[in-house]
Amino acid sequence: MAGLTGAQVALLVGGCLVNVGTFAVYPYLAVLLRDRLGVGMAQVGVVLGAATLVQFASAPLTAAFAERIGLKRCLLLATFVYGLAALTYLVGAEEPGLTVLALFLSCGAGALYSPAYRGYLVHSATEEQRPRVLSSGNAAGNLGIALGPVVGALFLDQPGRLFAMTTVLYAVLAVAHFFLRPERTTDSRPDVEPFRRVLRGLAGIPFAVTVLTHYLYMQFYQYLSTFAEGRVHTTAYGVVMAGYSLGLVAVQPLVARRVGRVGYPVAMAVGFCCMAAGMAAFASGGVAGLAMGVAVMAVGTAVLFLKNDLEALAGSRRSATVTFGQQRLAVGVGSLLSGVVGGAVYGLFEEAGLLSGFWLAVAAQCLLLPPLVLVVARRAAGRG
Repeated sequence: MAGLTGAQVALLVGGCLVNVGTFAVYPYLAVLLRDRLGVGMAQVGVVLGAATLVQFASAPLTAAFAERIGLKRCLLLATFVYGLAALTYLVGAEEPGLTVLALFLSCGAGALYSPAYRGYLVHSATEEQRPRVLSSGNAAGNLGIALGPVVGALFLDQPGRLFAMTTVLYAVLAVAHFFLRPERTTDSRPDVEPFRRVLRGLAGIPFAVTVLTHYLYMQFYQYLSTFAEGRVHTTAYGVVMAGYSLGLVAVQPLVARRVGRVGYPVAMAVGFCCMAAGMAAFASGGVAGLAMGVAVMAVGTAVLFLKNDLEALAGSRRSATVTFGQQRLAVGVGSLLSGVVGGAVYGLFEEAGLLSGFWLAVAAQCLLLPPLVLVVARRAAGRG
């Protein structure tokens, strides 16, 4: 926390608690929606996919909105919408339509909060301070992601109490954000442009690499639980995944300064090689392989997540808030590709009875795709 302002520290605590509330619910949404809607998992998947797409695709617009109304106001509005979503979940126990509405409200709150949160953290930071500030913000968010499912598990059989708790949590956060110090404005900030130009000034190479990063990363996040089922105990898997999130919390601040100094190709080489090693380790299917894999994945993704955002900030002609919105769109595109392409490939390996080979195929992509994407993105940027 050394070197951070009081307002930044307060927001880090808020960002952690926002994710505690979000991820206390998120891992169990599929079951909740299935029970309340009375439909199959295919229909639940469509609802979840649509809500996630809306959240990520709207990020450039919500970032531009935050730029107009002010970051503090946007954060306050987001926590209010989070609370409204939790309250809607609570009162909509017998109304499937209200449950779906609550899901979309929560995704909308996330689209509002994320760019404003990151933008507030770096708005007064120098270029030298950015790696430390961004890594602290990511660490706080990942700590919330690690703690949220643990909190949610305590209330798994009592969703009413879970949503009552999250409603109170977001109400407290809304009050706390009200007292947050308004961001300082400077005359040197980029001009605010119309909403139709939210993608103007896009940093093309970091955007493309972010798409690739999350295309590969989300295959780990989405399909490892299915692969682990029947191979390792559920508790062991939960501990391993919590360890991954805590690993990010520990690793990213430690490597922040070094990541800020190295060149992008070097950071990509380290990050994607670590991801490849982690994916290959998953192929063993045992607890040791999973633990080793997530440990190496934590290092690789810590480097890539931070460096992608730093390069985007350095290469963008827009404000930090809009740049983070553009980067969040890249995350959404990568996640969508992971679902469409990764899911199809996983199904092919599953039908062939060679699921371990799926992770080796993803590991090969971690090594082969980054140089190709980098070359294509540079040529596209050169023509632009």
